[in-house]
Amino acid sequence: MSRRCGSTRVFAFQAFIVRTTGKPEWKEWDHHPLYQGPDFVLNYLYHPTTVTWSIHIVLAFLLSVRVIMKRPGTGVALAWLLVINAIPIGGELIYLLIGERRISWSRRAGLRQLRSDYAEVVEAAVDEGLLVVDWDKHGELAKSMGQLGWQLVGSPTVCGSNYELFGETEDILRRISRDVDGAQRSVLMEFYIWSSGGLADDVLAAVIRAQKRGVQCCLLIDSVGARPWWKGKQPAELRAAGVELRPALPVGLFRTLVGRTDLRLHRKIVVIDSEVSWTGSMNLVDPRFFKQDSGVGQWVDAMVRLQGSVVSPLAATMIGDWMLEGDDSLSELVSRHQLHLVDSGGDADIQVIPSGPGESSDGLLQMILTMINGAREELVLTTPYLVPDESLLRAIRGASARGVKVRVIVPQKVDSIMTRYASRSYYDDLLSSGVELYLYRDGLLHTKSITVDGHVSMFGTVNFDMRSLWLNYEVALFVYDSSFGKKLRELQQGYLDQSDKVDRESWSKRSFGKQLLENTLRLVSPLL
Repeated sequence: MSRRCGSTRVFAFQAFIVRTTGKPEWKEWDHHPLYQGPDFVLNYLYHPTTVTWSIHIVLAFLLSVRVIMKRPGTGVALAWLLVINAIPIGGELIYLLIGERRISWSRRAGLRQLRSDYAEVVEAAVDEGLLVVDWDKHGELAKSMGQLGWQLVGSPTVCGSNYELFGETEDILRRISRDVDGAQRSVLMEFYIWSSGGLADDVLAAVIRAQKRGVQCCLLIDSVGARPWWKGKQPAELRAAGVELRPALPVGLFRTLVGRTDLRLHRKIVVIDSEVSWTGSMNLVDPRFFKQDSGVGQWVDAMVRLQGSVVSPLAATMIGDWMLEGDDSLSELVSRHQLHLVDSGGDADIQVIPSGPGESSDGLLQMILTMINGAREELVLTTPYLVPDESLLRAIRGASARGVKVRVIVPQKVDSIMTRYASRSYYDDLLSSGVELYLYRDGLLHTKSITVDGHVSMFGTVNFDMRSLWLNYEVALFVYDSSFGKKLRELQQGYLDQSDKVDRESWSKRSFGKQLLENTLRLVSPLL
């Protein structure tokens, strides 16, 4: 077969010379057994295999140049160059679909308008004195981070907020239901996943009751993250009650052409009467009924209930997301939901950092890096998905190398096989630098948090992976308050007590096959 294929190519070249110059290189070409007439060369040149490889070569070259000129991170660039050049046609299609943080023109225009509107809100907050923070009591690190977030993201620190930190999901769902039942004017919610069953149904029932007594209720749920829920009966029940319900970032053929369809709304925000807000890692699900067949145990989450000035930027984030999925004006929404700036109340100074394509470039990543690099005594991180980029990995290793006690807590099992093995490829890097790595054994630890020296904390929806940092729409709280840091550190300690410490020597003895699989998947980790 191979010799015949080779003869075909040689003979085609001979025939091509004869056809174009009239001077045969070999006299016997017209007696060749493969000769099929004067159209033989054209048939060969237009053969599907020839056309396919020609298209692949041209597209691979053009897209490789585009990747290089876009100047992504080295790991991301190499991963995409590998995919583009190793998978004929398919690699190019994958890149065109998900290779860039591409959003539609209309969404880009909407985000520009939101930035303008948000700037006016910030000016009003300045006039109200909500941004007057006493940085002397927080230290130089907090002051630097406050300045960084304002300059890069346009989100200043607001002074004076109260909080309650919840680490039990049943308590969270019951308290949210109670807050919704107490609503008098408006209920705003956005979640990546909503799933029926258990206490999640109690929250839904509370929203319906609120709408029926005249409360304005708006729910924004991701179209892909909650796909099974959207196909069920609960969306119809909400709409029948008058609740305004919208899918976030809906997908479809046309949307695929104008923007990426794997950019997801990963935020979890609840705002009630512009007086109380919730955020954190938990989707609107009861873990006793959610993904019970995934083999990872119940999901373990944490949320924070907030009052005071921080409610306003969280409400602005949710309202902005709602506006991008419809044609409502800001003034109309403010009037309908009776939104207003919330007076200071409490000791915590908090900075709300939203992130996502078109909203910010690397602002959230810069905040996290500054936080890690500012650690002097202790750094504790919890995340369900540990697939860091090179800068994050170096920052964590550098903190340990300079004498900071670094602990990283991840679940023993995660629901994504590829992420599970790609994540494990980073364990050697961390362990070799003296980082203490813990595997949480009592379920899928889903809490995303960082504490630094007990004074500065990060708490929110962002995982320590490339998807959260670059592709998803996330929200994170950077809390400058030692009391909050103490409570969050106590929650983290509870996770540590239910975790097994990874022994470096034992870990290094795992089989070659596992190491090969982990390191292979690490090559595509920037794409996960």
